[in-house]
Amino acid sequence: MLNDEIRELLDKISSQTRRNYNHLLHDLNLHVGQDNLLCKLWREDGLTQVELCNKLNCEAPTVTNMVKALEKKGLIIRRKDCTDKRITRIFLTDAGRNLEAPVNEKWRKQQDRLLSDITLDERMLLRRLLKQMEANLF
Repeated sequence: MLNDEIRELLDKISSQTRRNYNHLLHDLNLHVGQDNLLCKLWREDGLTQVELCNKLNCEAPTVTNMVKALEKKGLIIRRKDCTDKRITRIFLTDAGRNLEAPVNEKWRKQQDRLLSDITLDERMLLRRLLKQMEANLF
């Protein structure tokens, strides 16, 4: 049945993409997901964990574990908010900021592999269909 085949293809592509990308990130001592958290901070440093949960569409324990791991690696630090000491904000360290270009290069490699032999028109159609699927979920 077509729906089963689509589900299987989405599952297969998702898991293999994750596996391949995780292998690429291993060189940077990162795991899939940690790069997304760093990416949010590269765009907007000083987010709270709640803000990161919302932006990453993750549960709080997942973000907490990623924050702890990245802090242990010296890529981020937690600091109290200047105006409200009850709030803790997450900031990039210099080491965390320095990973932006290498992580982006790893993602470009992954994306190039995934989209090789797909024309620009096909990519635009794929993007439109994926956005439509995303809208169906949210």
